Formats: sequence, structure tokens, C-alpha cells
Amino acid sequence: MSEKEQHNEEELNQENTGNAAEEAQQVESESTEKQPVEADPVEKLKDEVQDLKDQNLRLYAEFENFRKRTAKERLQMMDSANKDTLTALLPVLDDFDRALKNTEATPENEAVLEGLKLIQHKLSETLKNKGLIAMESAIGKAFDVEEMEAITQIPAPSPELAGKVIDEVEKGYKIGAQVVRYAKVVVGKEA
Repeated sequence: MSEKEQHNEEELNQENTGNAAEEAQQVESESTEKQPVEADPVEKLKDEVQDLKDQNLRLYAEFENFRKRTAKERLQMMDSANKDTLTALLPVLDDFDRALKNTEATPENEAVLEGLKLIQHKLSETLKNKGLIAMESAIGKAFDVEEMEAITQIPAPSPELAGKVIDEVEKGYKIGAQVVRYAKVVVGKEA
């Protein structure tokens, strides 16, 4: 064999050896790729299912929060509208009280007095059913900033009435525990 032929044969052997090594690497990489590829889809699907469950749970919680928030807002809106209407009717109640006091002074208006009492009672009961509560008379009680508004202070007729309510100019009203109108009072001060 000539040197040239020998050289060509060596090159072929090297190429075959190189090809064989490349083929072995490809087979090995394919086999390693196939194993994770088979495990990956299952894991990937499990992860995807878990993500969808989490997303579903979050959406459900968000919807529940939205539902509760809108229900609360709806109740607040109704209370607010109710409060505005009841507050607007308070001067009418005051006018009825004044009319009753003035009519009681004249005995010849007995029929008018009875009619006013009926109407005033009916209006008071209707407003009471809607949640309006008249505060107790404050006369003789200690002045309470939470429920009363002092219009003026006058010298107390006796030392025991100092710091207490002497007269109530306007009744106070509540809706539930919330004060709608503070009682307007005259407070006694020490002389």
C-alpha cells in the first residue's frame, strides 16, 4: 500500500470514529432528552392544574369580597337615603309638637287638638318603624357632648343644676346608635 492510500484509510477511520462518537453522543442526548420529556408533560400538566386551581380560588375569593362589598354598600346607601328622608321630616315633627302645645292652651279647639294628636302620633309611629328614635328628655341631666348641643349657658337657678341641662329647645333623634340630630339645650353654669 502506498503512503497515499494509507493516509486516506486513516482519514476514513478517523471520520468513522468521529462519526461513531457523534452518533453515540446523539443517541445519549436523545435518550436523556426522552426521559425528561416523558416526565415533563406530566409535571407540567400537574403544575398547570395547580395554577388553575389557585387562579380559580383567587377568583372565587375576589368574587365573594366583591359580593360582600356591594351588599354592604347597598345597605349603606339605603341607610343614607333613609337617614336623609327621616332628617328632612324632623322639622315637621317639631311643628306638630309646637302646634299641640299652642292648641292645648285654648280649650275651645278640642276637636283640632284631637286631630293634631292623631296625626302627630301616626307620623311619630311611622318614623319610629323606619328606625327613628327620639332621645329622652335631657332636662336635669348632666350635659353630654355625645348627644347634646349647647345653645347657650345661663346662671343655674340652684347649685345642683350647674353643668346640667336646664331647658331643651329641640329634641334629639337617633337612627339606631347614630345621632341624626343633637338635642339643643340650655345649660346651667355656676354663678
